[in-house]
Amino acid sequence: MTVENFEYRTNPLFLRNQFAGMGKMKMPIVPRFQAEKDDFDHLLLIGFDKIKLNEQNHNGRMVHFFLYDYKFERVWSKPEADLAKLKQYRAVLTPDFSMYTDMAPALQLYNTFRNRWCGAFYASKGLRVIPTVNWGNENTFEFCFEGIEKGSVVAVSTYMASEHGNHKDQKDFFLKGYQEMLRRVEPEKIICYHTPFPEMEGNLVYVDYELSSWRYMHADQASVPSKAAKKEYIVIKSGYVVHETKGSGNSHGGEWRPKKADDERFLGKPNEKKKTRRENKNGGYDRETIMDQEGKARVERHYSDHGKPQTHSNPHDHDIDWSRGYPYLETPRNYPDGKAPELKYHEVIKMADNDSKYAPEDNRFQSISEFKWCITCGGEVEFVFHDKIFGVFPQLRKTPDSKPQILISQVWIEHPEETEMWCDSADEVLEYRIDGVRLRDIITEVEVSDRTI
Repeated sequence: MTVENFEYRTNPLFLRNQFAGMGKMKMPIVPRFQAEKDDFDHLLLIGFDKIKLNEQNHNGRMVHFFLYDYKFERVWSKPEADLAKLKQYRAVLTPDFSMYTDMAPALQLYNTFRNRWCGAFYASKGLRVIPTVNWGNENTFEFCFEGIEKGSVVAVSTYMASEHGNHKDQKDFFLKGYQEMLRRVEPEKIICYHTPFPEMEGNLVYVDYELSSWRYMHADQASVPSKAAKKEYIVIKSGYVVHETKGSGNSHGGEWRPKKADDERFLGKPNEKKKTRRENKNGGYDRETIMDQEGKARVERHYSDHGKPQTHSNPHDHDIDWSRGYPYLETPRNYPDGKAPELKYHEVIKMADNDSKYAPEDNRFQSISEFKWCITCGGEVEFVFHDKIFGVFPQLRKTPDSKPQILISQVWIEHPEETEMWCDSADEVLEYRIDGVRLRDIITEVEVSDRTI
């Protein structure tokens, strides 16, 4: 055996066997957290994707990993890389590698191991560590609580288990695992990221999502509202959640359902056509939505060019993809010659009178997350700022590596191309500037004159 082969085979990062294990799987043990005075007073968290060196404003927070896995995979492959950053903060929650119920069981076991191994590793380097607990269905209970000492402080998130956007809650699933955690771990305290369910027992430390979010990242710790004043600031999320956080349950979230009256057009009888009218500031337009054999929308026709004739014909169609668990409007299918094929159906249902009124408040975005959700679903948006009309059009072109792009520009003008910006994500769209003002700073305040989702 060569020296190189020997060193590879015995490398601790290959074997991952350097920490004491628990149970038949030898799950690495995360040492019990030694709480100090005021550790949980006015507690806020900070996402791993927001930490930085030479932290001065937020080092009183604990670092969380309630994020999509790709944002923190490197803590497994290169565990030493971020130690200097992590040591600046009050404590670190263990990485919340996904445990979705529709994930292969072997991956659920592997992700539990990675969670505990990283926790044991961080503790060995002198960090203060709190285990994040996650679970799948009952078959995961035999291993998903191992590696946590009895009486430990633990952390959970109710965010994705709660009702959000157009998804029902997954409370029953969450509470079943939560009760099992209480029985097996008997935690001293439970850090709960987002609103606890009323049925949750135990010594809960509620961490408000809104106060831990980007909205207060520019402020120092002293300027963040205290618990005493919290009622004046709390905004319990009633809108949409996208890219900000993830949690347990099914990978698609809860079952999709219509949240607004306009969303009802995406569900119906098998092979049915629904005719609706979308009123907007420019007079409105008609739509036809065709159901598949399961009663889910499969295609929608818009009788409008949305002020962007370069990219939309009148009419144009959007195929609707449900593979993500919600209706996703695909790239518009255009008919430059005006000869659109007939949309086949069995029964026509008219859902709205043509004399319905345009109501700007019905379209307004209540949060940044709701805007991002709309764009991520392929929704098209038209809004007004400083008496100028702008449009956001997802999925209009793809890069050479097939990644979809999003176009934002001023519309209903002679030369809209002079205001165009192509973006790779909703976050990039939010950096678009109108008269020097970022869209991120105004999107919840502007008049939204039209939106398809």
